[in-house]
Amino acid sequence: MPTPERTTTEAIVQAGSALLEESGPAGVTMQAVATRVGVRAPSLYKRVRDREALLQAVAGEAADALASRLASSDDDLTALAAVYRGFAHDRPEAFRLLFTPVAPEDALHRASAPVLRACAALVGVEHALDAARLFTAWATGFLQMELAGAFRLGGDVDDAFAYGLQAIVRGLGSGTA
Repeated sequence: MPTPERTTTEAIVQAGSALLEESGPAGVTMQAVATRVGVRAPSLYKRVRDREALLQAVAGEAADALASRLASSDDDLTALAAVYRGFAHDRPEAFRLLFTPVAPEDALHRASAPVLRACAALVGVEHALDAARLFTAWATGFLQMELAGAFRLGGDVDDAFAYGLQAIVRGLGSGTA
C-alpha cells in the first residue's frame, strides 16, 4: 500500500511564500518549509528538486499573483501602476524576488502582458516593448527605493509617484518619450 500524501506542491509553495515575506530569501529553507507544512525535510524532495527549485516556484507563484492582479486593470497604464505598487507593498519580498535570476521567464511573460497591451494602446505595437521597459524600469526603481526607505529628502512619496506616473504616461501618449 502506498504511503499517504502528507503535503502538496501548492502547500509547499504557499509555505515558501509566507516564509519569504517573514524572513526574506534566506528564510526560505527546505527545513523551514518542511516544518511549516508538517513533514520532514527529505519529504519535500518528492515534490521540489532543491532550494533553487523551491525559490523558482515561489517566484513563479508571485509572478502569477501579480499577473492576476494586473489583469483587473483593463490595460490602463495608470491603473496598472497602482496595482503594481499595491503588490510591491503587500508582498515586498516577493516583489524583490521577481527581479532575481530565479524568477521563471514564462511567469514573467504572463505578468508583463497587461503592461505590453497598455503600452501598445498608447504608443502602438511597434514601440510597445520599449514603452513597457521604460514604464517598468521607472516604476520598479521607484518602488525599490520606496520599499528601502530611500526617499528621505521630505515631500510626499505618494505625490511623487503620481507625478512621475503622470509624466511617463503623458510622454508616452505624446509620442515624445
